[in-house]
Amino acid sequence: MAKVVGVSQTTVSLVLSGRGRDLRISEGVQRRVREAAAEMEYRRNRSPVGRHGTRTRTIAFVSDSVSGSRVAGDVVGGALAAARRHGVTLLFGETEGDARAERALIGTMHDHRVDGIVLAAAHTRTSSVPAGLAVGAAVLLNVLPSEPSPLPRVLPDEVQGGRAAARVLLDAGHGEGIHVVGAGPDGDVPFGRTAALDRLTGVRQALGEAGVEVESGRPCRWWLPQHGFEATRDLLRAERPRALVCLDDRLAFGAYQALQDAGLSVPDDVSVVSFGDHPVASWLRPGLTTVAFPHHDLGAKAVDLLLSPSEQHGADRSCGGTAHHVPMPVRGRGSVAPPR
Repeated sequence: MAKVVGVSQTTVSLVLSGRGRDLRISEGVQRRVREAAAEMEYRRNRSPVGRHGTRTRTIAFVSDSVSGSRVAGDVVGGALAAARRHGVTLLFGETEGDARAERALIGTMHDHRVDGIVLAAAHTRTSSVPAGLAVGAAVLLNVLPSEPSPLPRVLPDEVQGGRAAARVLLDAGHGEGIHVVGAGPDGDVPFGRTAALDRLTGVRQALGEAGVEVESGRPCRWWLPQHGFEATRDLLRAERPRALVCLDDRLAFGAYQALQDAGLSVPDDVSVVSFGDHPVASWLRPGLTTVAFPHHDLGAKAVDLLLSPSEQHGADRSCGGTAHHVPMPVRGRGSVAPPR
């Protein structure tokens, strides 16, 4: 922090100990030191590892959601399994998406001298990285830094997932009449759904390599099956699709209903492939073929990287952190068939 402010470490210590005024350190310098300390979550005489450089064999998992969903639980399960494999204890903390709570929780974990922190999100999001996270070893999970960051990050391989979804249709013999539900023809997607662009990129790549094009795209919100129902109903007024690529399972649930209302059968009339592997996907009739999030593997990969000396200390920390992409597996069920 002394380098950031442009003063000596002694000056920093004097200001933070409250002795700056007594020793006639200017108000401007004191203000800059205090502001830098607040921004970096500086804690005097604290270290992310134990005293004298000893390790505590504990790591932290700080997430916007730990207990609120099956998705988060599966990620935590993978992190916990990896922690046990490495012989370390995993501490959990949940922020509910509150930035102030996130900063405070990271500071608390450093107070406990954890050997490193995984900062996680239940779904991939772009976010600023708290300055205090860089005090020690750290890995980002499902978090894309909004500013350049040296921290490694673990993400689902959405482009590969899009390619896998398209490959399912191609392998079944689909070469025309393929439409996308959840994104427009120019790639317009709901705000914050950055993963959708990567999925769409993968779909177009795989289809393009086979000489096949996406015939249309229907943008819509993703929050409810109703949005997929309305988008598919709108499509059916203009087109008779042979196959639908739904960019989220909830959209596919609505698409099923719209197809049924139009007197069309899945997969005999229209094949459907989707993303997410929501628990309901296997209960639909027919079961929904979907590209699954590798939740367990994401959590395990983040912990493995956190405890990897080469990852934490071998890279140039002035550069952007390495992105590690985890493959997304296909859950084949009954919603895709060869076109009639």
